[in-house]
Amino acid sequence: MKLMTKALMIVAALALAACNNPRAGGGWDSNGADGWNGGGAGGIQTGALGDPNDPRSIAHFNERIGDRVFFETDQSTLTDTARQTLSAQARWLSANPQFAILIEGHADERGTREYNVALGARRANAVMQYLVSQGINANRMRTVSYGKERPVEACPEARCWNLNRRAVTVVSTGLTG
Repeated sequence: MKLMTKALMIVAALALAACNNPRAGGGWDSNGADGWNGGGAGGIQTGALGDPNDPRSIAHFNERIGDRVFFETDQSTLTDTARQTLSAQARWLSANPQFAILIEGHADERGTREYNVALGARRANAVMQYLVSQGINANRMRTVSYGKERPVEACPEARCWNLNRRAVTVVSTGLTG
């Protein structure tokens, strides 16, 4: 009986380990299509974000530059605050050409799934177009919309909706191609 219990615990642990965050696994396309780094040693690995005090590290980008911008309700227009953050992102990306980015578009829980996927796509594209206008090569960027499917916080309150109306710039190591 003890052997069966141990076996079940191992299976449960392996099942939990298989549930991973796509940002932490090393790339977004497991096939590495379009020159996009698809995993392995070149992608983001847990603990590989670096030191936030190192201006060349992904941790510095995420924590000091800012990896996200926020939008008003039903809008994909960049606010002044968003443009300031994106200008800082563009300066960092210019200084660190070895990195590629994925721009995630998100929406709050209100509205249909289809509407929110389209809104998230418009938000991600607005960010990409701004970065292109700041001199970042479009070949270094990809966009994806998650609509309302990946909330930062899920609750039917304005504070949650405000956090979820966003675009997130996810930096990847190992630009290939």
